[in-house]
Amino acid sequence: MSPDSAATLHTTESVPAHRRRVYWRDVLSQTFGAVDISVPEEVYAGTVRTSPLGRIRRVTVEGDPMQTLRTRRLIAGSADDNHVVVMLVSRGNARVEQDTRDAYVGSGTLFVYDRARPLRLTFPEPFRTKSLVLPRHLLGLGESELRRITASPLRPEPGLGSLVTSFLSRLVDTAATYPQQTGESIARSVVDLVQTVAEERLGRAAADTPTAARMSLLRIRAYIDQHLTDPDLTPEAIARAHHISVRYLHKLFEAEDVTVGQWIQQRRLERCRRDLARRHAAGLTIAAVANRWGFSSASHFSRVFRIAYGVSPAEWRRTAALQNA
Repeated sequence: MSPDSAATLHTTESVPAHRRRVYWRDVLSQTFGAVDISVPEEVYAGTVRTSPLGRIRRVTVEGDPMQTLRTRRLIAGSADDNHVVVMLVSRGNARVEQDTRDAYVGSGTLFVYDRARPLRLTFPEPFRTKSLVLPRHLLGLGESELRRITASPLRPEPGLGSLVTSFLSRLVDTAATYPQQTGESIARSVVDLVQTVAEERLGRAAADTPTAARMSLLRIRAYIDQHLTDPDLTPEAIARAHHISVRYLHKLFEAEDVTVGQWIQQRRLERCRRDLARRHAAGLTIAAVANRWGFSSASHFSRVFRIAYGVSPAEWRRTAALQNA
């Protein structure tokens, strides 16, 4: 099953005005766990886009000002409360209250909350959030450790902070363009990155955690994404840019069950697949798109594209054109 086929869109657009509050409460409850909400009755709009990535669910929410409240009564009536939410405020501001903390979260800031405990989340202005909903055990934190980081803006050092927000934002926005296995792999990387930020907040020593290797891998992946158009992007060039040995580079990717070369090819194929489906690239030949993303041989590109997606680049482009017509 492709990510697209499992995606769900909920919007208040076609809902009668007098039904919107109830509809919106039900949609948010299905997505984040049962909540009560307070919204302006007369003018309200909201959209939720969600899809699974293995055990993780990606969610984008856009809406007008509102407040959500998750009480002990609602938690007690929930069938599944064993999840946490990693939320990025990408537009607007939020106020989050949980575990005796009351924090204001600005645009571009990340925070975590636990669905198993009471929560009040307020958006005083139109907003957009990008979130991952995941089983709490994936963060690798004990109960007391989780309580120490909930409802608290995660503001790590600048380099790490940029990786957190860019990886999560890009994953939520573009996961539907990836093969399912790739999307799940990137989602795990984002969770690893959030865990690293949490470990920093908790004051864990780097020597006691796999932080260094995890951060190296995430930085290398970001570097690969930035240099996909370079046909000379090789393991040797990547290792040299990061002042590590080629052997150590391959070791970092071993845990991901993929080689460095396979990862580069996979990412290039995803960019080509995306461009071939876009109207603005209709004037480019397939060979030009392939060359743009680092494939020097059109025949090789066509062969690996078919292996990855089950259709030729030309067939994919025709199908996408029909869907966009």
